[in-house]
Amino acid sequence: MAKRGASAARRAAILSAVRRAGEANVAALSAQFDVTPQTIRRDLNHLADRNLIARVHGGAELGSGIANARYDERRGMAAGAKARIGAAAAALVPEGASLFINIGTTTEAVARHLAAHKNLLVVTNNLNVVDCLIGHEGIAVIAVGGHVRVGDRAVIGALADQFIDNFRVDLALIGTSGLTIEGDLVDFDADEVLVARRIIRQAKTVILVADSTKIGRAAPIRIAGADAIDHLVTDRVTSSELRFALAGHGVLVTETD
Repeated sequence: MAKRGASAARRAAILSAVRRAGEANVAALSAQFDVTPQTIRRDLNHLADRNLIARVHGGAELGSGIANARYDERRGMAAGAKARIGAAAAALVPEGASLFINIGTTTEAVARHLAAHKNLLVVTNNLNVVDCLIGHEGIAVIAVGGHVRVGDRAVIGALADQFIDNFRVDLALIGTSGLTIEGDLVDFDADEVLVARRIIRQAKTVILVADSTKIGRAAPIRIAGADAIDHLVTDRVTSSELRFALAGHGVLVTETD
């Protein structure tokens, strides 16, 4: 009975993770829950049999209708804070800059506030950002090529990583699923992490945009530490430990609230 209860709890947590990220892969879930890949595959098959997720090679994802609804839901979470963060971060971008923008509802909010900028080159793996900026005079948009994740229209994986390696830009505007109190940026998806790390490496200056709900949020995969970012734009830093960690690495902090 205890084993059955543990399986049910794990499957509920897996479903929650897929709903948050839009998809998940077997290797990351296996590491997160400390079980074998075979166990995770059985869990995913169990959830797929109940039409809660769709099985794909190497993992699972939400069906397109459910996934799009989940992304819209995340866009609405802390919407006011994200709008203020977006405006503050956009103000840090000078005219004539080149920049990366990665996936996330907060980075999308930044893009909406960049529309009046001139002479920008924007390279992005976020198709929602492409929609925000395409056609604006003075902004050249380059969409990263690669696998498109159905849940949030992120372009991720090895092809995206290789594509980004061709650029060296002034700024990276990045989001994260979680920000630990030690200052680590963490995420749920290994393919997304691969691209985020490349974006950080290929930018001269890195600006992290994250609302306070991300602070202390756990995720199994580390993107980078506080030493990899130059500036955090948030509504407020709710952890004194995080504030100390950021200061120790010389990270500038802008709080909008």
